[in-house]
Amino acid sequence: MAQTYNRRLHVYAVFTACCTFLLLVAGALVTSNDAGLSVPDWPLSYGSVTPPWVGGIRYEHSHRVVATLVGLLTIGLAIWLGRSELRRWVRRLGYFALATVVAQGILGGITVKFFLPIPVSVAHATLGQLFFGLVVSIAIFTARWWHSDVPQAEDPGSPRAGSLAAWSVAAVFLQLILGAAFRHKGFGIVPHLIGAAVVSVLVFWTAGVLRRRFEQVPALRGSVRLLHVLLGAQLLLGGAAWWSRVWSAEFPQPMPPMVILTVAHTVVGALVLASTLGAALICRRVLGPAQHAVVGAQSQQAAL
Repeated sequence: MAQTYNRRLHVYAVFTACCTFLLLVAGALVTSNDAGLSVPDWPLSYGSVTPPWVGGIRYEHSHRVVATLVGLLTIGLAIWLGRSELRRWVRRLGYFALATVVAQGILGGITVKFFLPIPVSVAHATLGQLFFGLVVSIAIFTARWWHSDVPQAEDPGSPRAGSLAAWSVAAVFLQLILGAAFRHKGFGIVPHLIGAAVVSVLVFWTAGVLRRRFEQVPALRGSVRLLHVLLGAQLLLGGAAWWSRVWSAEFPQPMPPMVILTVAHTVVGALVLASTLGAALICRRVLGPAQHAVVGAQSQQAAL
C-alpha cells in the first residue's frame, strides 16, 4: 500500500520544526547573554517552575520552557508517525528525533550541573542543530510535494548536483560545530573563518550548478534563491557580529548590538543548514543518473 499525504501530520511536523527554530533562538540568547549559569539547579529553576523573572534567569528559564514544549511535540510526532506512517524509514526517523531530543535535554542538565564544561556545551549546541535538521527532514518527507508524482530530471554533469548538495550539508554542519566551539571559548576564530570559506565555496558552487543545469525545475530554482539569500545574509551577519564583539570588548556585560547580531548569526546558520539539507533532499527526489537520459532518448527514438 502506498503512503498517502496526511495534511494534519505535515502541519504538525512543520509546527514542530518552527518551535525547534524558536528553541535555537532561545538557546542563542542564553549563550550570547552569558546566562548559562543564571539558574543553578535543573530541571527546575530555583526549585520552581515560575522563578523570578530577572536578569539572566529570564533567558535560561525561557529556554527550558521552550525546550519542554519541543520535547512534548516530538513525543507526539514520534507516536503519530509510528501509528500512521507506512514508510518504515520515516517512522525510524521520528524515533531518532525523539532519542535526540531526550539526549539534548540530558546534555542541557549536565551543562548546568558541571558548570558549563566546554565539550558538553559544544555537544549540546551541535545536537540542537542535528535535531533541527531531523524535524525539517520529517516536515519535507510528509509534505504533499514529496508524495506527488514529481517529474524526474537527469543530471549528466560532473560533479553530480546531489553529491555537491550533500557535501554542502556536511560542510555547513561542521561549520556550526566550529561556531559553537568558538562561542563557548573552545578555541579562537581562525578555524571558524576557514570553515566559513569552505562553506561559501561549496554552497555557492552547488547553487551555481543547480541554476545552470536545472533552471526548468521549480523546486531546485527556489532552492538556489534561498541558498544565495541565506548564505549572503550569514556572511554579512558574521562580519557584523565579529565587529560588535570587538567594539564591545571594553564592556563587562554583552552589549545589545553584540547580542542581537550574534543571535541572528547563530540562527541564520541553522537556516542555512535547513536550506542545504532541503536542496540535497530535493536533488535526491527529482534527479536521476545520466544513463536514464540515454535510455529515455532511445525509447523516444524507437517510438518515432
